[in-house]
Amino acid sequence: MMEEVTQAQAVKPNESVTGDVRLHEFHSRVFRNTRRLRVWLPPRYDAPDNGARQYSVLYLNDGQNLFDRATAFGNVEWQVDETADRLIRQEVIAPMIIVGIDNAQSDRIKEYLPYRSFHPPILRPRGKRYPHFLISEVMPFVSERYRIARGPENTGLGGSSLGALISLFTVIERPAVFDRLLLESPSLFISHRRILKHSRHFRQWPAKVFLAIGTREAGREDKDKQVVEDVRELERSLRHAGLDDRRLRVRIDEGATHNEGEWAKRFPDALSFLFAKENL
Repeated sequence: MMEEVTQAQAVKPNESVTGDVRLHEFHSRVFRNTRRLRVWLPPRYDAPDNGARQYSVLYLNDGQNLFDRATAFGNVEWQVDETADRLIRQEVIAPMIIVGIDNAQSDRIKEYLPYRSFHPPILRPRGKRYPHFLISEVMPFVSERYRIARGPENTGLGGSSLGALISLFTVIERPAVFDRLLLESPSLFISHRRILKHSRHFRQWPAKVFLAIGTREAGREDKDKQVVEDVRELERSLRHAGLDDRRLRVRIDEGATHNEGEWAKRFPDALSFLFAKENL
């Protein structure tokens, strides 16, 4: 079921959406634009006996790609709704809320880049505003409307590609807000790998980090090797900061490419690791 909350108007049933996804038109003062927030609610969220229950939350970038193949890039979604619903019913994870933050479409790259870049050519990036946008605008908006559990231990952030880059930048810029971090195929090469330099000296990492990459992401052998090595370098920084196997899971998938289908395949492992029921 998909419901338009802000306008109290139900849309047509969508067979590619599992469970209760509610849509909000969200205006940002930080970025001075409007986008959609997609809020997936766990089974029985509205049940009377759950009226006082609060839920952990995972914020994911590129919200268009998460739940609905009609809006997903290439009509391939992450299947976040199907995966979360199944893992909750299997009691692998506790019931939780997942918030998809739509990208700004033509301004997506600008908002997800925290540094000036010549590849891609973005000389006026807006990514340094992203942590403020997320923490001061999006999170309060969601908390006012849904029963969100407080504290970093109940709060996660993630994304893929540039959406993973800005997630990594956010946890470095604003530590102790998110204790669960999902990095799928992160674009670590941006601005001469500047984010990797920042990561080497950072110590206040989230309690759990899931980091993944495929070995055929760039489509050229030399670049494929470099992409994997970048992820290995980030892994070394995380290990040096004290993250053992209980806190860090790294997946390097042989032959996997850079697309939503691959991220969908890995999402069950990511969600199970980050929000395992015994850890909450």
